[in-house]
Amino acid sequence: MSDTKSGAELIVQGLIDAGTDVVFGFPGGRVIPLYNVLYDAPIRHILTRHEQGAAHAADGYARTTGRTGVCIATSGPGATNLVTGLATAYMDSVPMVAITGQVSVNMIGNDSFQEADTYGISLPVTKYNYLVKDVTKLPHVIKEAFFIASTGRPGPVLIDVPSDLQVERIKPPKTGPVKLPGYTPVTKGHPKQIEAILQAVKTARRPVIYAGGGVIASGASAELRKFIRKTGIPITTTLMGKGVYPDSDDLNLGMPGMHGTKYSNLAIYDSDLIIAMGVRFDDRVAGDVAKFAPLARVIHIDIDPAEIGKRLATHIPIVGDLKAILKMLNERVDKVVRKTWIDRIAQWKQEHPLTFEDDGKSIKPQAVLKMISDMTKGECVMATDVGQHQMWAALYYDCTEPRRFLTSGGLGTMGYGLPAAMGAQVGTTDLPVLCITGDGSFQMCIQELATIRQYNLPVKILIFNNGCLGMVRQWQEFFYDRRYSHTVWDYSPDFCKIAEGYDIESHRVTDPKDVKKALERALNSSGPILTDFMVAPGENVFPMIPSGGGQTDFFGEGEE
Repeated sequence: MSDTKSGAELIVQGLIDAGTDVVFGFPGGRVIPLYNVLYDAPIRHILTRHEQGAAHAADGYARTTGRTGVCIATSGPGATNLVTGLATAYMDSVPMVAITGQVSVNMIGNDSFQEADTYGISLPVTKYNYLVKDVTKLPHVIKEAFFIASTGRPGPVLIDVPSDLQVERIKPPKTGPVKLPGYTPVTKGHPKQIEAILQAVKTARRPVIYAGGGVIASGASAELRKFIRKTGIPITTTLMGKGVYPDSDDLNLGMPGMHGTKYSNLAIYDSDLIIAMGVRFDDRVAGDVAKFAPLARVIHIDIDPAEIGKRLATHIPIVGDLKAILKMLNERVDKVVRKTWIDRIAQWKQEHPLTFEDDGKSIKPQAVLKMISDMTKGECVMATDVGQHQMWAALYYDCTEPRRFLTSGGLGTMGYGLPAAMGAQVGTTDLPVLCITGDGSFQMCIQELATIRQYNLPVKILIFNNGCLGMVRQWQEFFYDRRYSHTVWDYSPDFCKIAEGYDIESHRVTDPKDVKKALERALNSSGPILTDFMVAPGENVFPMIPSGGGQTDFFGEGEE
């Protein structure tokens, strides 16, 4: 028997061979054999309190470290609880491998106890998935899964493993290099397209770089910064691209789109060349494509050919890895002085700065985030939930480096922030990790406080508590005659008492004069800490462009 291994042992060996040092999971009946092997494995296991938390934690770990995150769940409800986390990672192109248990092969399709069609359910929200029915294929499947998850456009891959395969013993088969017919991501840009880009950059008078999460996925931030230094072209970064270029730099226009800065949207609208890098022209940025950069030629650089031309006509398409393409461009690109364009952008920044009314009587979330930005100077990892606090964080927190701002962009998943911060904290010990959340989002995965306490993860939880579902309430205010249907809480829990139940230090802040002291206490804490900021109710996110609007269709704050 010494020369044989069980399926569970093959899975663990595959994880080790892939360089996995930590997994996030929750055990159940159909993964007991796997957990039995994990008991002695040189892999750290983080026991979450819900499978969704495991998926988001693996996601946060992956975004922070750049490595492939791993999560484990049992069959049926365990697997289905992963789906939201898988969809979140899929929409934001995060490398992840999920391993789920399944009923034994001979019981599949018989409505067995805790059986679900995990393969079929997860198919739309994974880059690829497997239902393994032959234990001899397990080693190669695991190797393939990590390869697919981390190459090309990254994404989650799911492996569904029946319980009988986990105990079946075989002599481990040899695995060679991964070769997948039809899956050959292009990495090098076409020379003719490189030449076309160089000519377009040379002749453009009002160019704008529009950069997204693909820059981070390719590890191309340094190359992008060099390109900007050489060309002097201003940049706007999407929510997913935050950190690829320092937010505080004069050439950074901030975030574009629905809640982006006015000057970034005006620059896009008036540009004559858009250089899109690792973006997908999603509807939150390009609501009305007819009004998106109507005067501009569009260059689109992306490793996924399916994204090019999907929503917006592209004049110079180029498929390939951004890092490789930017290296090629940097070797030949020349700087063109565009004083008139840079002066116009500077004027827009002066005319349309980010502002909010601070009466000194209530805690303004924008002021809290500006203070966090000033105190940390970008030297932290920030994981946000979804809603108004997410947009305020994107607007008012200056991020200096990639992989330090984690948020659910594509799916907009409430409940993402706390477990993602947890995963980020597992992945880094050099920087403080902040969870920026709202009183609505926080309750979605509040049970992960137990995980944070068990492993003493020093996450700084900052709740922006406005007593409502703020972003939905904002839309109801503007577009539904202030009919606040089920968005204002009739009851809110005492988050400090809840934290006390988990043996986590907590503080409530009601006076704006106490904000700085509370943030200092949180940032200097050596363990987990929760701070509940009772922020001004009814505060809205501005700037704002209505859904489906163009880059100049500003709404609110005196705009018609």
